[in-house]
Amino acid sequence: MSELGFDGVVSRRTVLLGGAAFGVAAFADAALPPKAEAVAMEFDPVNANQEDTITLPDGYTWHVVASWGDPLWSSGNAFDSTSRGTAESQAMAFGDNNDGMSCFAVGNRTLLAVNNEYTNPMIVWGNRASQRYENEDDIRKGMNAHGVSMMEIRRGAQGWQVVKDSPLNRRITPDTPMDITGPGRGHDLLKTREDPQAVLALGTFNNCGNGRTPWGTYLTCEENFHSYFHSPSNPDWTPTDALKRYGVKASNDRYGWATIAERFDPALEPNEPNRCGYIVEIDPANPIARPRKHTAMGRFKHENCEMVVARDGHIVAYMGDDERGEHLYKFVSSKVYRRGMDNPSTLLEDGTLYAARFDENGTGVWLELTPETTGMDTAEICIHTRQAATAVGATTMDRPEWVTANPKAIEAYCCLTNNKNRGKSGQPVNAVNPRPNNQYGQIVRWIPAQGNHSNQEFKWDLFVMAGNPTVYQDAYSGSSNITPENMFNSPDGLAFDSQGRLWIQTDGNYSNAGDFAGMGNNQMLLADARTRSIRRFLVGPRECEVTGITWSPDRTTMFVGIQHPGERNPDTCHFPDGGMSIPRSSVIAVEKPGWFGLGRAAIG
Repeated sequence: MSELGFDGVVSRRTVLLGGAAFGVAAFADAALPPKAEAVAMEFDPVNANQEDTITLPDGYTWHVVASWGDPLWSSGNAFDSTSRGTAESQAMAFGDNNDGMSCFAVGNRTLLAVNNEYTNPMIVWGNRASQRYENEDDIRKGMNAHGVSMMEIRRGAQGWQVVKDSPLNRRITPDTPMDITGPGRGHDLLKTREDPQAVLALGTFNNCGNGRTPWGTYLTCEENFHSYFHSPSNPDWTPTDALKRYGVKASNDRYGWATIAERFDPALEPNEPNRCGYIVEIDPANPIARPRKHTAMGRFKHENCEMVVARDGHIVAYMGDDERGEHLYKFVSSKVYRRGMDNPSTLLEDGTLYAARFDENGTGVWLELTPETTGMDTAEICIHTRQAATAVGATTMDRPEWVTANPKAIEAYCCLTNNKNRGKSGQPVNAVNPRPNNQYGQIVRWIPAQGNHSNQEFKWDLFVMAGNPTVYQDAYSGSSNITPENMFNSPDGLAFDSQGRLWIQTDGNYSNAGDFAGMGNNQMLLADARTRSIRRFLVGPRECEVTGITWSPDRTTMFVGIQHPGERNPDTCHFPDGGMSIPRSSVIAVEKPGWFGLGRAAIG
């Protein structure tokens, strides 16, 4: 096997891609000698399937911690599957479509912070014939299902459950006030009628992946914010080129927010979309603390935020922009981090943004986004980050999703989930994105120069090319570590535990037919960074995405997110309650005493 795992496939792929330099020789300098030790994967892998439940290896158990609509306070109402709740009940309950999450020890309490990305009209309003909002309460119910759920959990006789009425419980929604920090604070592009000083934003929504800081705060990442802006006041309104780059247009009427809140009508408030698409920092130990939107970390469709302390002491945050043909970024703080320093959050208010260029020979460079390199001022770079990355010639990527850094080696990984536009639309086939019409995805790995994450140079390779060897025997069959027993498509979530085990979560095609025959439902796999061995650990219920992963402070429990079960055909999915219940997104706890060892290490 070559270092890149492409043995027996490369020569055929080189021909398939029309002569692109994609052979082993082209990557000779990029081969990365593994530095991490082999890890234990002591379980029998599970088979792909289309069951409507959680499938785990023998000896492992799971139970639900929280599902959409479960009240966080005793004054809240139990979930009503007939009405599916109201705006009032949802404001007191766990949000919908949970995604990224982190677990924190707050004194002797355990707090779980969970993103609630979006709502599915077929489910949240599925009791209506229209399967669409019909009144203001419907719209507000949808709004209240977004944001972040902060909740204390405790292990008891029934496993991990929510502690109702805990002083740590909190719902953060699209109406929660948030401080604007960094170069964008006070800038004309962020000024609105409600906030003429551009210092206080309202709310966070479409929160996808997450991160955590070395000083113990939670980072939630705003992704597809464009979907919430439409113009009932002027259906003929035309966005600027800057707003078009982020997908804002007059006709995005999926949720109806602009019909009850003018700030979501860009014809009336053209700067409001500029106040979305950031990393938001939340203090889990202080429920009255105002969240912070950190403009210095860039504005784009954030997937997650992987934060490390570099060898030279600077904070480094890796971030993917989850859209076809967009870029991979990192932020490096201007000042260094010291344990116990006062106001460490200010490190995220001043720094330099970089966008990645992946060269054909397996080397790469983080391109600095500065006024000198982009022709934009610092605030404009932070607000129009996509345009800045294009200006410096960053590599267009196959939807960069979660990034994770190995605690046992100085290296990082990113899921490139898929890209139907690769090979067209100005997105040429290249070494790091080698498939035209990429429907399976891949995971890229890089090692920074001198073992320092803040350095600009790096070497890279492809850790795995997902594919289907039962259908193809060419470039689409995947790299050599893909077999009929572990095949998958669209890697999305990605995280290391502290033992150096790499967990891969998928959000792809679950038809189990055609090009995806034999892949079954979405799943979670475990990989060994040294050997590249991959085994399937978990299969989710029908039509779900498996996303979000964290560990309990005592490292005996893994928490996993099950998002949008039954998203297209709700009548065929009844997870997690069974019977004829409606499907509900949920966080589950997975346990086998002792196996998870020390779990995921603290950053730094």
